[in-house]
Amino acid sequence: MKKFFTGIIVASIFLMASPADAATTHVQIDQVVVKSDVAPEIKNNRTMVPLRVISENLGAQVQWKDAQITLSTDEATVILNVKNKTVIKNGNVEQLDVQPYVKSNRTFVPLRFIAETFGSQVEYSQGSISITSTPLLLDNEQIKTLRYEYNMAKGGEMQFIKGHAYHQAIYKVLQEQKGEQVEAPKDYYWRFNLETVGSYTKLAQYDFLNQDNTSVEQYDIYELNQSFPAEELAPYPTFLLHDFNKNVWYVFTEKELKAIQQILDNATNNGFTTK
Repeated sequence: MKKFFTGIIVASIFLMASPADAATTHVQIDQVVVKSDVAPEIKNNRTMVPLRVISENLGAQVQWKDAQITLSTDEATVILNVKNKTVIKNGNVEQLDVQPYVKSNRTFVPLRFIAETFGSQVEYSQGSISITSTPLLLDNEQIKTLRYEYNMAKGGEMQFIKGHAYHQAIYKVLQEQKGEQVEAPKDYYWRFNLETVGSYTKLAQYDFLNQDNTSVEQYDIYELNQSFPAEELAPYPTFLLHDFNKNVWYVFTEKELKAIQQILDNATNNGFTTK
């Protein structure tokens, strides 16, 4: 009889538990299962996730100062402290149900609080966490995928990048970090060409695709062909950015190229790219 009643109590607790109380198997952001070497955890009925899941896949910038963590986007800022429930959210002091903590050299933070602060929606279903973040809007159209084409000299290879935060981040670099507007080069090619001083070869193409997989905006990056004497190449920028839809050209730099590549690397490492 004792075993019988014990079984009823255990079953009742299981049925009454919310989805967040169950063991979490994976986190899905914008319909992509996030790769992570550390699984989410449940603490006091709250889902705790490694900080990197938030910082890289929801587009939050991270700053550390001793045990203090600052997460920020263009829209919101959250200041947390490891082993402390007090947080500052957009200048206002609030209390968390569960304090951030460090485990296995990873900092865990409360998922729902952080995600919703940055405008994302969180849903739980059978051990899976689904997060939907704010999509990039271009010409009043939601961007579904970024098509990245590279190795143009070899005929072109493609990657498809999902994740709204990655679209936002790359678009921000293209728009905000471009240099001064310049005249279109006299000669520019998809493939390497040595016939003309000041000619350019396309390095990469970025197509922001809508829900119908149609390009809404396209940006191309070109590199100056370097096989001429330095004095002849002096007037020409090393990199150019072409706004294909507006047919406008801008100076671009290696620093911005590396920034985009870092975003692409993060997307690949976290499972947001396909070929």
